[in-house]
Amino acid sequence: MKEMSRKDIENIIPHRDPFLLIDKIVEVEPGKRIKAVKYVRQEEYYFKGHFPSNPIMPGVLIVETIAQAGAVSILMLPENKGKLVLFAGIDKARFRRVVKPGDKLVVEVELESFKRNIGRAKGRAMVGNDIACTADIMFALG
Repeated sequence: MKEMSRKDIENIIPHRDPFLLIDKIVEVEPGKRIKAVKYVRQEEYYFKGHFPSNPIMPGVLIVETIAQAGAVSILMLPENKGKLVLFAGIDKARFRRVVKPGDKLVVEVELESFKRNIGRAKGRAMVGNDIACTADIMFALG
């Protein structure tokens, strides 16, 4: 598989700027696992208020980045094309490292189960070799 760009991602999920949080997909097995990249830029809208003198990517947006990557994987399956993926739950979210402007956030998501339009996945976000966040997510396909 060749890398997928933001334009390719926009053809799969409905998110758009400023809320599309994935810059590229580097690996994917549709419906099974995905590896995505977010380049954290100084000009991100949320750094104006979180926190101006010490900019840190909000944890909730790191979890959203994990969810968006998982959504791409699910929506790449032909039977799910054009559907919407919504959060149904977040469990065991842990934040171990701050994410700052200039960081390359690498997100990996593995789908654990998917039955009757409800799925569960495990995700993690890394900066270099450091884990920034791990979370178990549950989603609904509509």
